[in-house]
Amino acid sequence: MLRLYLLRHAKSSWDDAEVQDFDRPLAERGLKAAEAMAAFIAREGYLPAVIACSSARRARQTLQPLIGHLSGEVDIRLTRRIYDADPQDLLDALRATGGTATSLMMIGHNPTFEDLAALLAPGGDGEALSRMRQKFPTAALAVIEFEAARWDEVGPGAGRLVAFHTPKSAE
Repeated sequence: MLRLYLLRHAKSSWDDAEVQDFDRPLAERGLKAAEAMAAFIAREGYLPAVIACSSARRARQTLQPLIGHLSGEVDIRLTRRIYDADPQDLLDALRATGGTATSLMMIGHNPTFEDLAALLAPGGDGEALSRMRQKFPTAALAVIEFEAARWDEVGPGAGRLVAFHTPKSAE
């Protein structure tokens, strides 16, 4: 069984109109949400073997507090590929990135993460699905499981959503 964690970056700042989108930092609220979600992820045992994180500043800042909760060897990869990907690009990236790991976390952006989650996991926990379909807010985490042995076996409809958490539900 494989487990995928899709963590949307926390709330970004729009205070400086001159900053390029790729370089936008987290807002104060986003920094707090990233800390809260990192602690929640650790408490729940949602600690992956591999993390693929968008190299955009706000995604890296969302990753940062999580690093302190990781134990053992975790392969962390920063990639621009996640920043401007479409759902198929992300699917290709997770197939290529997962390797032999049984758990993979991707940290990135909407609407692509919301679209990828819907593509991979049209079924699963009814309440979690309903909340995810309603809104995939900043710093939200979708947990998707696959009855597959390898990441290259993962495809549309192959997963099931087992949990969906937001900063509010993680309190």
